[in-house]
Amino acid sequence: MAYNAGSLQKIASDVVVGEGTKIFDFVNLYGCAIGNHSKIGTFVEIQKNASIGNHCKISSHTFICEGVMIEDNVFVGHGVVFINDPFPRATNPEGGLQTEADWAVHPTVIKRGASIGSGAVILCNVTVGENALIGAGAVVTRDVPAGAVVAGNPARVVKKAEVASLG
Repeated sequence: MAYNAGSLQKIASDVVVGEGTKIFDFVNLYGCAIGNHSKIGTFVEIQKNASIGNHCKISSHTFICEGVMIEDNVFVGHGVVFINDPFPRATNPEGGLQTEADWAVHPTVIKRGASIGSGAVILCNVTVGENALIGAGAVVTRDVPAGAVVAGNPARVVKKAEVASLG
């Protein structure tokens, strides 16, 4: 593991970190898995039951919540936010604060070679296809086809990506 146990990181003992992965300071990682030769930037949180593949770059200030699966060779820009609940509420029907028993995780999948621009918001129940490109600041509310470039709020296909497949 390439992270430094004496640094300013909060990495729970249940986190799986692959060989050659670099993790910067001021992260919060718990119950997640990170593949080989990936890079996790400063001020990133990755929650339990989330996974990051091999050769990924997760830029600073990004929030990856429970239920997000990021495949290999994915780039995630600065300040990207993933969402796992389509109808979030603070309280349950009885008026108490919600617990894990009061809601279900809605998954998100980011396929191999995709790139997500800074400031994007990725809603739950979405799959971003292989080698797709999400424009900076986009709000992704539905599936993105493989190789598509999307932008806007809500994100819409603007063209086909002009990048070589990362195979």
